Amino acid sequence: MLVSLKEVVAVSKKHNAAVGAFNTPNLECLLAVLDAAEALNVPVILSHAQLHESVAPLEKIGPVMLELAKRAKVPVCVHLDHGEDFDYCKRAVELGFTSVMIDYSTLPYEDNLRGTAEVVKYAHARGVDVEAELGALPQREGGAGEAAADPEALYTKPELVPDFLARTNVDALAIAFGTAHGIYKTKPVLNMDIIDRVRALTDVPLVMHGGSGISHEEYRNVIRRGINKINYYTYMSYAGYAAAKAHAEANGSGFFHDMALCAQKAMEENALSTLHVFSGKQS
Repeated sequence: MLVSLKEVVAVSKKHNAAVGAFNTPNLECLLAVLDAAEALNVPVILSHAQLHESVAPLEKIGPVMLELAKRAKVPVCVHLDHGEDFDYCKRAVELGFTSVMIDYSTLPYEDNLRGTAEVVKYAHARGVDVEAELGALPQREGGAGEAAADPEALYTKPELVPDFLARTNVDALAIAFGTAHGIYKTKPVLNMDIIDRVRALTDVPLVMHGGSGISHEEYRNVIRRGINKINYYTYMSYAGYAAAKAHAEANGSGFFHDMALCAQKAMEENALSTLHVFSGKQS
C-alpha cells in the first residue's frame, strides 16, 4: 500500500527498527526490494535518485514505482532521493511521490535553509513529506568524486539543528557522521556522538545516507541511537551485477531476461539480508 514517509517511519519506530530506503532505477531492483519486504512483512521505501535520470527518467520509472507500491502487501513510501533543485522535486510531487528529499547540503547554511524551506512550502501544501540534509557526505551520491581530506569538516553541526528545523519545518533530517556514498576504500570511522547530540535536540526522524558497507553491528548501533531511515543501494546493485556477470560467463550466450532474473534474485537476497538487520528480525 502506498503511504507517506511519516507512516513508514512510525511503523518502524514501534518495533525499535529503521526503515530501509532503496534506490530502484529499474524493474529488477523494484521487484527485488518489494519481494524482500513482503517476505519479512516490513515497511520499505522505494527511492529514485535524480542522478539516475539518464538511467530511468522520472516520468517513466515514477509511475511504475507508484503502481507497484499501491499493489504491495506492506506499507511503501515512494521517495525522491537527493533532489538537486526545486523543479525536479516539483515533478516528483506532481507524479504522486509521497516524499521528496531536497539536497542543498553543499551550499552555505543560509542558502540550504532558504531552498529547503521553499520545497517544504510547496510539498506540504500538497500533502507530501520532505527530507533535507544538514552536513554533507564526503562523496557525491553515486560514489563519484574523491573523499574529503578532512571528513569531519563536513559533519553535521548539532548546534545548528534546532534553527534549521524551526525555519524549514522538514519532516526528516539526513545527518553526516562519517558515512560516504559508494564503495568504501577504507573502513569508515563513525562519530556516534553526533547522532546522540542531534537526537537529544529533536524527535524529527533522522536519516543515514551512505549506508552500504557498514557492518551489521554498526547498523544496530546507529538504530539504537536514533537513526530511523537508512539509505541503501550500492552493494545491492553490485550483487546484481556480479550474478549477471557470472551467468553470462557460465553460459556464453542466451537470453537477456535470464541474466536479468539472476540479477534480480541476487539483489533480493541482498535486500532481504539488509532488511533483516534494519528491522531487528532474526534470520
